[in-house]
Amino acid sequence: MNHFEIKPILESLFFVSDSPIRLETLVEILPESNKETIIEGIRQIQAEYENPSKGIELTEIAGGYQFRTKPDWAGWVGRLKKVRAIKLSQAALETLAIVAYRQPVIRPAVEEIRGVDSGSVLHTLMEKGLIKMMGRKDLPGRPIVYGTTKAFLELFGLNTLSDLPSLKEIEPPPAPEAILENPSSSPSSLGDSVATSLRGSEATEAISQRIDNSEIATLPSVARNDIKGDATQSLGEEGWSEGEGEE
Repeated sequence: MNHFEIKPILESLFFVSDSPIRLETLVEILPESNKETIIEGIRQIQAEYENPSKGIELTEIAGGYQFRTKPDWAGWVGRLKKVRAIKLSQAALETLAIVAYRQPVIRPAVEEIRGVDSGSVLHTLMEKGLIKMMGRKDLPGRPIVYGTTKAFLELFGLNTLSDLPSLKEIEPPPAPEAILENPSSSPSSLGDSVATSLRGSEATEAISQRIDNSEIATLPSVARNDIKGDATQSLGEEGWSEGEGEE
C-alpha cells in the first residue's frame, strides 16, 4: 500500500470518527501498512487542509487525530448544530484552573487555594465532563482525587496536558526591585509561589481565554452527551487508590 492509497483511507476514517483516533488504533486498523507510512499519510492530509480554502483541518488532539472545523467557520456550524459554547462562571474557571495545573488534587487542596467551599463547583465541572474522580487519597476520610478528562483536552484544543501554558509563561516575573527587597522572590521560586496562589491568577485567564475562543460546534465529541472521557494523566503520586466513589 503506497502513500497515495493510504491517504484516502485515512481521510475516510477521520471523517466518520466522532472522537480523536490514536495512532496505535490506526496501526491496528491498517495491518497492510506500517506506522511510518501512516504518519506520512497524516502529514499529507494536514498539509492539504492547511489551505485557507478548506473549512476543516486535521488536528492532533487528546492523544489522537480528528477533523475539526476551523475556528473562523465555527459560527455557521453552530447554526446547523444548534449548540451553545460552554460558559463557565468565574468560580468554575478558578476551580478548573487549579485542577488542571495541580492534578491529581483533592478537594481540601482546591478549597485551600480558593479560600471557599468548592464542592458544588467540582460537581458542576464533573457534570460537564471536564474533570473526573481518579481515585481516593490514602488519608483520613479517603478524600476523592480529581483530574481533568479527555473532554477537557478536546475542548481546549490540547494534545496533552503538557501543552497547557506553563505558570512561568502566564505569570509575569517579579520586578527587579521586588527581588532586591525580598530575595526569596527569585525567578526560581516563582513557579512554586504561583502554584500555591492560582486564585485570580493569569492561569484562570488562560483557561477563560481558551473557553471564549472555543465553539462546541467545532468539537463533535463534546457536543454529545458521552463526553466524560478517561483521565488524561496517570497520577504518578503515592498515597491514593484507584476506583471512583461518592464523596
